[in-house]
Amino acid sequence: MNGLTETRERFLRAIVADVPADRVAEVHFFPPIKQGGIESGVAVVAAWPETLVADSPVADPPSDVSVGDVSDTNVSAPRATTERHVVYTARYRHTLKGPDRGKWETNIVAEADAPLVTVDAVVRGVQRRSGDVDDPTKMEGDEVRAIMQPSASEQSTSTF
Repeated sequence: MNGLTETRERFLRAIVADVPADRVAEVHFFPPIKQGGIESGVAVVAAWPETLVADSPVADPPSDVSVGDVSDTNVSAPRATTERHVVYTARYRHTLKGPDRGKWETNIVAEADAPLVTVDAVVRGVQRRSGDVDDPTKMEGDEVRAIMQPSASEQSTSTF
């Protein structure tokens, strides 16, 4: 399959229900927390603004650069790191025990706009302040889009 846990995939599907997969530049998943029969999780999502989706580096590489050319990283990297992205905080709450067992809630809120280097710095700072020993899991936009494109066998069955 895709290496995601069922809960993380469900969370990712909830995120792309609010932030279309074609806009997602990257997602940072923090480790989930389980307390008293409730599991909760947080992710930081960086997405291209709606007006820039067609102009994003994922959509079209610069026309003067060939795919195998070493200069592609030099041409596209400054744009990718300085271009501003909408930064969302996504949260889920999954009830594992008790009378509300199975209840699933999500909340996705646009918090700011910033370049990707700033998003990475904020994610590292949150991890450091929270005392998490595990690094957040970073998923690139291409990975998100690949997961959201079900194979022919998966299209006939639903996991939820």
